[in-house]
Amino acid sequence: MARIENFEDLEIWQLARELCQIIRKLSRVEIFAKDLRFASQINSASGSIMDNIAEGFERDGNKEFINFLYIAKGSNGEVRSQSYRAFDAEFINKASFEDILARTETLKRKINNLILTLKSSGPKGYK
Repeated sequence: MARIENFEDLEIWQLARELCQIIRKLSRVEIFAKDLRFASQINSASGSIMDNIAEGFERDGNKEFINFLYIAKGSNGEVRSQSYRAFDAEFINKASFEDILARTETLKRKINNLILTLKSSGPKGYK
């Protein structure tokens, strides 16, 4: 397996970035954008996924990386829950809603798989 040198090379970070872009685009639609607090909240949660993956990767230790991956996984769940709220409020259509659900489910699974891999690989790094 090739060694990953940058967080940008992580598939989960790339997927989180795509989700963040989708959420940003959807939340700019006028009906959604009028609910400033909710639009800000879902954008913040989606950004938190990719940011926590990046921050954990840069911490130079599996233990801290795992901790940040759990935070990213939690933010992913938050986006998933908020997508239900957006759909129920008719801010997003069914196709967008189902796309977000599929993406968050994939991210959850892949983040969890990386956590399990890191846990079984033993301590690496300083922390």
